[in-house]
Formats: sequence, C-alpha cells, structure tokens
Amino acid sequence: MTSQEVLSMYESMVGLTEQMVAAASSSDWDRLVDLETRCAGCVEALRQNEAQIALNADSRLRKVEYIKRLLADDRKIRDLTMPWMAQLSAMISNTGTQRRLSSTYGVV
Repeated sequence: MTSQEVLSMYESMVGLTEQMVAAASSSDWDRLVDLETRCAGCVEALRQNEAQIALNADSRLRKVEYIKRLLADDRKIRDLTMPWMAQLSAMISNTGTQRRLSSTYGVV
C-alpha cells in the first residue's frame, strides 16, 4: 500500500460515513449496516498495511483532517442511532418479560 492509497482509503471511509449519517437520518438501518461493514473492511485494510507507510507532512495533515471528519460523522451516527437502540432494547426486554410472565403464570 502506498501513501496515496492510504489517503484514498481514508477518503473512501469519509464518503462511507457521510452515507452512514444519511442512512441513520432516514432510519435506513439495513443500509447503515451494509455501509458499516464496508467501512470496517477499510479499517481492517489500513490496520494491516498502514503502519509500514511513511506519510510526508502534507499527507499527515490530510489524514488528520479525514480522521476529524470521521469522528464528527461517528458522533452524528451515534446521536441518531442511540434512541433507536434504546427503543429496540426496550422492545426486547418487554418481549422477554412477556415470555417469563406467560411461562410463570400462563398469561398471554
């Protein structure tokens, strides 16, 4: 992997996280999961190859800007998904409670 490929990978991740924000904003959870999987693939490729690549000063600055954008998008995604996750957790908990009540008391 070259320094340009490293920067391209970060740029691709920024594009993916921007799409993830849009998917979360429209409650398109399937698309969000698909995009997250693709982003995780980029992270893994960087994890395996980036350490041996030396970036010049300009490239490091671009990388830092990409990381800042990734972190900002991550915060937006979390802000959008946390209420949904809490609602899903409550639904799962209610279902479990209903099952326990039904098995204990025969209540439907």
